[in-house]
Amino acid sequence: MSRTTVPTAAPTPAAVPRAVLAARTGVAVVFALNGLAVATWFSRVPAVRDALELSAGRLGLLLLAMSAGSLLAMPTAGLVAQRLGAARTVALGSALVAAGLTVAGVAAPAGALVGVALGLCAFGYGSGICDVAMNVEGAAVERRLGRTIMPRFHAAWSLGSVAGAGLGAGAARLGLPVAAHLAALAAVVLCGTLLAVRSFLPAAESGTAASAAPAERRRDLLAAWREPRTLLIGLLVLVSAFAEGSANDWLAVAFIDGHDLSEAAGAAVFGVFVVGMTLGRTVGTVALDRWGRVPVLSATILLATVGAGVAVLAGSGPVAVVGVALWGLGASLGFPVGMSAAADDERRAPARVSVVAVIGYTAFLAGPPLLGLLGDRVGTLHALLVVPLLLLPTLALVPATRPPAR
Repeated sequence: MSRTTVPTAAPTPAAVPRAVLAARTGVAVVFALNGLAVATWFSRVPAVRDALELSAGRLGLLLLAMSAGSLLAMPTAGLVAQRLGAARTVALGSALVAAGLTVAGVAAPAGALVGVALGLCAFGYGSGICDVAMNVEGAAVERRLGRTIMPRFHAAWSLGSVAGAGLGAGAARLGLPVAAHLAALAAVVLCGTLLAVRSFLPAAESGTAASAAPAERRRDLLAAWREPRTLLIGLLVLVSAFAEGSANDWLAVAFIDGHDLSEAAGAAVFGVFVVGMTLGRTVGTVALDRWGRVPVLSATILLATVGAGVAVLAGSGPVAVVGVALWGLGASLGFPVGMSAAADDERRAPARVSVVAVIGYTAFLAGPPLLGLLGDRVGTLHALLVVPLLLLPTLALVPATRPPAR
């Protein structure tokens, strides 16, 4: 049984068709722009909270709107990708992301809580269908390259997050209005995505062709919900998404409230987390090709457990920031490797990735209100101790990511 999803001998650069290399670049750009959009929003969450005068619990409920939008998109995202193709699905999702980000940015300074919630719901829905389609496309490109590359696509997402967090910290320090900041970044994300998807693989080559009848596509989706391996991978992605999403949602706010930092400093701490994520996803491909999914995922999950615990319990100062970096490094591979494992079979990839995404995105639905309500009782910082408590049992799920015997 092989330990990776792809052959061990990678094609030489000359043997890789130019179209595949162009698709690789296009997918990486889409991931980066999606990360830029998400981090742009999360970097300004403290400002939105202050503008709307929300408690931690009410902020958690507001963030639930974005998670609900994502979860609504997931059950049908695989079918949409098969119907429209990955390129058009990503373009549609990006348009919704840009619209939602703009609406939320305009509504927040006006004190329109419902407007912000509607914008976040559209943002989440667009991000959800985009997420499934770009992961299916990334898995197709990975197979044609003949080596592990999915974590590097997610590293591109993290690089976009680093840029978003940095720009958010700078915007907060300069006092740039939230509405102007979010609207400008929304335009960049939409225009860049529309250009990038032009280099995607043809639908017939990416596993998203509408060759199967609608009834057959529905049967594939229902069958994926009954597959033990797919469901176990989904649970692994669920906890990985919670470990990542809890930092996205609450890390800046937790350090501002728990350590009395400024808004700009809180955004900078969030930036440390995404730098750790980016590094882990960049070097993780080498480790995955050399040692396989199971040992590498086991090691990174343990690292995330330790890092999250240190970030919360070490108090303010350099040690806590080191913990944040280790948390990001350790949480970097669970989500991309889970998506890659779900797409091992190219024909069933859209259905299985859709199922895993539905399960995984439940973390984004339950996480914000859970941590917000817990934060009202024990403080936002100490509420993050839920992360290491959930990560440890996840080690039992890692063997499900082994590729099935061919």
